Amino acid sequence: MSEATEKLAAAKSPVTGLTSGPIYTGTQSLPTRKIQLIGVPLDLGASRRGVDMGPSAVRVAGLEARLEALGHQLIDAGNIDVEIAETRHVGEEHARYLREITETCTRAASIVSGALEQGMTPLIIGGDHSVAAGSVSGVADFYHQQNQRIGLLWIDAHADMNTPETSPSGNVHGMPLAALLGLGPESLAGICGWSPKVLPENTVLIGVRDIDATEKENLKRAGLTEVYTMRDIDERGLRTVMEEALRAAGRGTAGYHVSLDMDWIDPEDAPGVGTPVRGGATYREAHLAMEIIADHGRMLSFELVEVNPVIDEHNRTADLAVELICSAFGKKIL
Repeated sequence: MSEATEKLAAAKSPVTGLTSGPIYTGTQSLPTRKIQLIGVPLDLGASRRGVDMGPSAVRVAGLEARLEALGHQLIDAGNIDVEIAETRHVGEEHARYLREITETCTRAASIVSGALEQGMTPLIIGGDHSVAAGSVSGVADFYHQQNQRIGLLWIDAHADMNTPETSPSGNVHGMPLAALLGLGPESLAGICGWSPKVLPENTVLIGVRDIDATEKENLKRAGLTEVYTMRDIDERGLRTVMEEALRAAGRGTAGYHVSLDMDWIDPEDAPGVGTPVRGGATYREAHLAMEIIADHGRMLSFELVEVNPVIDEHNRTADLAVELICSAFGKKIL
């Protein structure tokens, strides 16, 4: 038995004591990567607590062993230090904990950029989706220094296009995409000293189905045209949507960052998420999306957020998260 397979066999679920997922070596025909795992246990951006345990849940589900079984080398950089809500004041109600979130995202950006400088592929595990303001900034800044730009695949039930002026809740996990496109909040948008981090023509939303009325106006303000709702997927099929999305994100760019919010998937398959919304992608649609991304071979970095073990069932959402990461990094059925 290989070392990677032994690690996989040893990965136990904390609830059932059973192996987390099937023991397999996978089929990997794409080039292998040196991956740096970066945990960002941030939950200050949301009302519901618990996603700060997401990085641990994903690790426990056997992430390292499953990626190494595909031939990748994974280096776990541990978790970024994050303030906890009980020790901080919320600050402005229209952008709760914005200062602490900005500090965390700034640290994340630096670590992500450093991983790329060392020739590694950043794999970021959140935490709530506000971490994306840091991870995408880090990737964008690395390529900006080489006079290149990046594309962004935002795979999510939500648009995350609110600003402090438009947010009905003041929760910053509903604002990171607006920040990356330069709409604000200013402190998040200005990470690394420049803005916007991505251009609207290279930014693609996939599978959105829960958009605030004010966000619709922000989408127009930002000039976003590549927005695929769940209706588009229902009517046109996921493969058509993904092929168009990857063309847009890749046009004139060094490649693209993938930001996957687990609430994109239907709660039937992913119950343990920060903000569940019925009517999401199926188990197989989620895998197909990741497999198509892997086939195109232009993924620069990958991020997965909003796994909430507090409301999960036997860690099954984290198990699925690991499966989807493996598909994005080249695992095939045959």
